[in-house]
Amino acid sequence: MTSTATRYLYPARHGEASSDETTLTETGRRQAFLLGERLRSTPLSSIRHGPLPRARQTAQLIGAQLGDVPLHPSEPAGDYVPHLPAKEELPPDAADTMLGFLAQVPEEARERGPALAREALAEFTGPVDGDRPRHELVVTHSFLIGWLVRAALDAPEWRWMGLNHGNAALTVIRYAPGRPSSVLVHNDMRHLPAELRWTGFPPDLRI
Repeated sequence: MTSTATRYLYPARHGEASSDETTLTETGRRQAFLLGERLRSTPLSSIRHGPLPRARQTAQLIGAQLGDVPLHPSEPAGDYVPHLPAKEELPPDAADTMLGFLAQVPEEARERGPALAREALAEFTGPVDGDRPRHELVVTHSFLIGWLVRAALDAPEWRWMGLNHGNAALTVIRYAPGRPSSVLVHNDMRHLPAELRWTGFPPDLRI
């Protein structure tokens, strides 16, 4: 019988990107560097990142501070809509607004998203084979982090919506054998000075 051990998953949103999303801004580079500093004492076994430049560059800046931790591009760590809810799934007073928001997302991200989201759950979640805990960083985008947190809490599939994540903010989810998954940390920005926090967050939600 194969033994299993606890997985600690560290989903982190990329740093702030330029308006055309082709690169990180100077703020985004500083955010990524500071996140890497915070993770120096974490025994990470791998860094996986989405294929878009803002996620790849963030992962590279983090990885440069972590020695020989390998970086791996991962399509399931990309930017997409993980679940397209039907109107009847949503709260009646918010359904039209939420569906209107999703209609603005590029069609490819909506069509391919649900399949990639299933791959992400299979690849990134649950206990791991072996007898030693594993710590894994995934540099990704706000939608996927919301999807992973939703799944960890066994919330309805549409509930990935409404979970916002700041640039270079850190979430930690624990998957222990024989126990429910647990969100240990969510949207944590304590490694960032005040002027670098809350970027990428809707202005009306900043606190």
